[in-house]
Amino acid sequence: MGFAETVLLGAIAGFTIYIGLPIGRFHSVDNRVRVALAMFSVGILAFIFMDVTNHGEAIIASALASFKAGHTGIGHVLGLFALLAGGFTVGTVGIAAIERPLHRRARALPPIAGGSPEAALSASELTQYSSAAADAQRRALQTGMTIALAIGLHNFAEGLAIGVAAKTGAIGLATVLIIGFGLHNATEGFGIVGPLGGVRPSWAWLGLAGLVGGGPTFLGTIVGYQVHSNALELCFYALAGGAILYVVGEIWTAVRRHGHRTLGLYALALGFLVGVATDLVVTYGGA
Repeated sequence: MGFAETVLLGAIAGFTIYIGLPIGRFHSVDNRVRVALAMFSVGILAFIFMDVTNHGEAIIASALASFKAGHTGIGHVLGLFALLAGGFTVGTVGIAAIERPLHRRARALPPIAGGSPEAALSASELTQYSSAAADAQRRALQTGMTIALAIGLHNFAEGLAIGVAAKTGAIGLATVLIIGFGLHNATEGFGIVGPLGGVRPSWAWLGLAGLVGGGPTFLGTIVGYQVHSNALELCFYALAGGAILYVVGEIWTAVRRHGHRTLGLYALALGFLVGVATDLVVTYGGA
């Protein structure tokens, strides 16, 4: 499979993420549907976390087996583990550190005793409520973009796998990877917009989120076709795992206040199973 053909198919696999993103523009979505979408996205992210953890561990296990056979030194194994630990830490603590300055400390707002807000609140108090609403919307959009970033890190590693398979002449495997990752990425769009709740993102925001989440599959295909590096792959798996774990915590905290716990758990299970089902296509191809 040639370079241009591989890159084109890698782009198709990555940008199927746009299939699920437009649901974020739907009107009249009640709390039950919002909770279901958010927890469905948690299920998808839980599967991706399991997937990247398994792949990262497999790379280190391979190095450990090589050390046991006497082919490499212990330093190589320890270096890979340090890379895993560093990437995972940056993915969790690093994102939290970056987001903290973006969120202004919420100010205590006066209670609304009853009747219309205009009758109970002064002009300055109404301004505070409007500001709080704007902050909540901004935070929801930042959370959604953080999810897109975490998914993008994972998809970069997927793109590496496509590029490596095509470069080594495993055309059948590369084709199955492209189909499997394309199907899987189509569900990831739901994972990005699910936690937005009542916030209706603009088309420009959805376009950027799709680029952040799906674009790395395209870039990873290019890099994987040119060079194969276990250390590079492990780095992105570690970053993705840490970021996903952070995002899951954020979504869970935001959703629990809406109730509908049983519905949310069903949606979580469904999201996880959808992730497993789409990944089976890749497994069937021998990846």
